[in-house]
Amino acid sequence: METVRFGPAGNSESFSAMGYKKTVQVPEYLEKMGLTAYEYQCGRGVRVNDAAAEELGKLAADRGIALSLHAPYFISLSSVEEEKRENSIQYILDSARAVAQMGGNRIVVHSGSCSKMSRQQALELACATLKKAQAALDDNGLGQVHICPETMGKINQLGTLEEVLELCRVDERFVPCIDFGHLNARTFGGLRDFADFKAVFDAMEDRLGNERMRKFHSHFSRIEYTENGGEKRHLTFEDKVFGPNFEPVAELICQRSCTPTIICESAGTQAEDAAAMRDMYRAAAERSEKA
Repeated sequence: METVRFGPAGNSESFSAMGYKKTVQVPEYLEKMGLTAYEYQCGRGVRVNDAAAEELGKLAADRGIALSLHAPYFISLSSVEEEKRENSIQYILDSARAVAQMGGNRIVVHSGSCSKMSRQQALELACATLKKAQAALDDNGLGQVHICPETMGKINQLGTLEEVLELCRVDERFVPCIDFGHLNARTFGGLRDFADFKAVFDAMEDRLGNERMRKFHSHFSRIEYTENGGEKRHLTFEDKVFGPNFEPVAELICQRSCTPTIICESAGTQAEDAAAMRDMYRAAAERSEKA
């Protein structure tokens, strides 16, 4: 049965505070926290031991926890240098192999920057690189792994909502990773009221169809931003200055019968804040049932 899943990106400070030390202990920790998703972090490179990946996957499956993986940050689908684009394809392939060993089927990918070209030129390069990356996955028996292009928080990065949805149109298997904190940061607080969040869901459905809208991948955290660059740093749910708030997303998930995976990227409290979002969703679901 499909369900809405919540979990952290990497480990909260409470993981070690509770006496845990090894990644294979993550599923037990998440079960205690009442969470059902986990995003393995490979931002600085894919260095995953095969045996450990398989053990993590088995333990997670036993507890009903879905695993995804964040591909290396240095991927640049839109680089003007062909070598960097080719290397990015290899990093995506390495990420797909790793998540498949864990029993997962989603990898989150950054798209690159627009610093040396127009946004349209960068988008065209990124689309071409993603097409080659998907072909590489298919050639290596990894076609079941979904590439999830992510919306980005800095304004000079490729990764507006519209750009990510266009990237996802390269292949029907691509799933958008909607980072609401990033979108809010790059629009300088543009996600304020319910209509702002609804527009994100409407755009997903209009560009990708109802099925992919319903199963989107998501990152969520409150993010400090500057008025000239966008994203500055990730915060926690304790912050009351910067947004966005999760309640409108919870309401829309219920209204649209969505079953996304929501990964929290708060700074040090990602598991706790993921649990808070789970509770907000459950409250919204109860209200929806009574309406």
